[in-house]
Amino acid sequence: MARENRTWGAVRIVGELRALGIEVSASTVRVYRGEALRRPPSPSWRTFLRLHAPQIWAADFFTVQTLTFRTLYVFVVLGHQRREIVYWNVTAHPTAAWVWQQIIEATPWSTTPRFLIRDRDRSYDGDFVRRARAIGIQTVLTPVHAPQANALAERVFGTIRRECLDHLIVLNEAHLRLVLREYVAYYNDARPHRSLALEPPAGPRVLAPPSRRASVVGAPVLGGLHHVYDWAA
Repeated sequence: MARENRTWGAVRIVGELRALGIEVSASTVRVYRGEALRRPPSPSWRTFLRLHAPQIWAADFFTVQTLTFRTLYVFVVLGHQRREIVYWNVTAHPTAAWVWQQIIEATPWSTTPRFLIRDRDRSYDGDFVRRARAIGIQTVLTPVHAPQANALAERVFGTIRRECLDHLIVLNEAHLRLVLREYVAYYNDARPHRSLALEPPAGPRVLAPPSRRASVVGAPVLGGLHHVYDWAA
């Protein structure tokens, strides 16, 4: 009975045995069921992320200092399946109302994920979970002081810093938006990703077949910080 009904407790098994005319105590059932009633371990966090990757988005903030030492907050929503930056925006004041508006803008026409991984930042108010559930999103909170639980988002933030922001001096919010708009387009559409067999998050680039005299030309990104290459006659 224990093997066939893994959710049953000892008392439930006692009741079933009693119906069959077998009288045993709950303590006896606990002794003899042994390993049979042990529930399989819960899926690990890594397993959860792997099994539900197509249905998971991750949301988080990172900060940027401007030339005048003003702190700007960049809000990023990342799709787990292809590591694609689904949505981003910049603000100097990340209020709860502003954050919720970003979620609404990131999910037009009911394009909502099943799970949204986020931390416990105060920018998300106490009503966030209920409102997210109302539009079909289950909020998954990461543990306190555990950025590794949202590792893909943290990795993308590191990539943006190393490949873009560490090489520039951000003047103001408008300048940051201009820079991120160009870099995110490059990241999604052209930058090879090792976990995607060196394909960009948006999918393989479609290039015209080269002619016999074609040469390779590079189009600069962010003033030549990176380049995107293609065939040219």
